[in-house]
Amino acid sequence: MTFVSVLLALIAEQFRALGRNNPIHEIVRALADRAERAFDTGKPRDAALAWATVALPLTIAALCIHYLLASISVALTLAWNVLLLYLTLGFRQFSHYFTDIHEALNRDDPAAARAVLHEWTGLDTVEMPVSEIVRHTLEAAIVAVHRHVFGVFFWFLVPIGPAGVVLYRVTEYLARQWSQPSAERSPSFGRFAARAFHLMDWIPARLTSIGFAIVGNFEDAVYAWRNHARKWRDETNGVLLASGGGALGVRLGVPLPEDDTAVVLASPLSGATFDYAPGLESEGGPEPLAPEFGADPGVRALQSAVGLVWRAVVLWMLLLAMLSLAHWVG
Repeated sequence: MTFVSVLLALIAEQFRALGRNNPIHEIVRALADRAERAFDTGKPRDAALAWATVALPLTIAALCIHYLLASISVALTLAWNVLLLYLTLGFRQFSHYFTDIHEALNRDDPAAARAVLHEWTGLDTVEMPVSEIVRHTLEAAIVAVHRHVFGVFFWFLVPIGPAGVVLYRVTEYLARQWSQPSAERSPSFGRFAARAFHLMDWIPARLTSIGFAIVGNFEDAVYAWRNHARKWRDETNGVLLASGGGALGVRLGVPLPEDDTAVVLASPLSGATFDYAPGLESEGGPEPLAPEFGADPGVRALQSAVGLVWRAVVLWMLLLAMLSLAHWVG
């Protein structure tokens, strides 16, 4: 049932994608705003309570409905699984940005590409060169495809099943929403939500990175993961971007500077920051620079990224099929 549920949800999303400002998103946002107003006293304990009042009721409700439908009919259980996956998978929620940027660059229209990239990531794209447009587009796409697709796949496989994908997506939303600067929100909200999502995403991010390595340039992906991932302040994004760039054979992140000054960038889709500079984690001064790998990303790398993502999707689907077959035979 797991494989069939994911397959049907992917097919449904390809025919009619869920809009970003859909009713479910509005419900979660309203709950987050209400919890923020009710619990924001500046104390970490209250941040945890606010997070729990948003994430746990939705997760428990999804789990209870799942078990209720399972006791009635397999068909109803399948329909519920497909519905939740359709609501939480987001292939088409961001792919149109990527496609529009790709098409604009192919027709030699960097101004249009800058406008779409700014709308997608919120980055300052004024006079941004094409190489930087491509780099930021790849970074945003790699993070988005993990959070909207592969991370959802992982949490659908855990024992709580459909409730797992609800918990994952709500936690990701709270980490992203509460990390945005606001004079009316205590920083403790963003810190707690970010830690909660980091814990939930630790294993899925590494499985996604392994998938990129398997279907892409394995040697460069592993090398980049080992030598460059820790140079991002956001550890999870660092693993994804280093391995994804290595799998594509390109360098992501700002090239290593000649000094040991950190280069701070806006992390795509999250509002967090990450560094790309040597020696950030060392107490004894800057570390020796690791040899460079890959090339600066060009427009052709965008098409390569599409192939990498679809190969990774096929790999996950094959794994899901084998797990479903093993469960059925067993």
